[in-house]
Amino acid sequence: MNGNSSSRNPSSSGSFEVNEKQSWAASPSTVFYHFGTSGLSVAVATAVTHPLDVLKVRLQMQLVGQRGPLKGMGQLFVHILKNEGPKSMYLGLTPALTRSVLYGGLRLGLYEPSKNASQWAFGSTNILVKIASGAFAGAISTVLTNPAEVLKVRLQMNSGSRQRGTVAELRRIVSKEGISALWKGVGPAMARAAALTSSQLATYDESKLLLMKWTPLEEGFYLHLVSSTIAGIVSTVVTAPMDMVKTRLMLQRESNVVGSYKNGLHCAYQVMRTEGPRGLYKGGFAIFARLGPQTTITFILCEKLRQLAGLNSI
Repeated sequence: MNGNSSSRNPSSSGSFEVNEKQSWAASPSTVFYHFGTSGLSVAVATAVTHPLDVLKVRLQMQLVGQRGPLKGMGQLFVHILKNEGPKSMYLGLTPALTRSVLYGGLRLGLYEPSKNASQWAFGSTNILVKIASGAFAGAISTVLTNPAEVLKVRLQMNSGSRQRGTVAELRRIVSKEGISALWKGVGPAMARAAALTSSQLATYDESKLLLMKWTPLEEGFYLHLVSSTIAGIVSTVVTAPMDMVKTRLMLQRESNVVGSYKNGLHCAYQVMRTEGPRGLYKGGFAIFARLGPQTTITFILCEKLRQLAGLNSI
């Protein structure tokens, strides 16, 4: 990550990042603000775009047998509102927000120290280092927060669980399927999170540098808006197939109609065999409609919160 001064003068980024890393170690409040601003910005973005996440999950599962042959996002939206009511568009919101604060805070928060560690070890923060730092941050964050994601998608697919509540659904999963069920789909989820974080943060980071170098844009709202939009497009293209596989594995019980998935690769193969290559991008428009605005909101809000907290920009 680069501060305002280092962003305008990339050649000085090495010395700046070393100084930033030293202040990081000396100030616990900086650590709190760093992870706190990241988690809060992701949580706000998640709350705004959550209905699109519900639609995405339903679209990804529509050939599994539980939700019928609905194909269009608009048609599915009308069907849910008519049959389940407006509140169903916020199914799974509690675990989604919980996961956003923890997962979002870790995913964005670990990117900077990972990049600084690479700067110290290798003397460089080139695009490959940024990709590797993002992948590490995303994978570690997913392992720690996967149970919240499992709860979220289970609640989104089963409107009847709304009456039971999040805690009751957690107890039901553990009692019937064992505690390991809370880490169902963790492999594809790690791969998706690594790809998402690396493509999202590395693209945003590099886009800012290139835009400031080749355009009149300077550190501020418009730079953040353009950079985050680019990051949202790239991350959607990269992660849509992984998101599909992750959802199918987490909803394994509902997938028994078309056969059990042994792992992520087997799931991807089965989807391609039975639904065609385009099946891996099922719900792709909903993913972009959610991930695009979510990325934009997250980065713009995070940059503003970091400014208010006295932190350097991303």
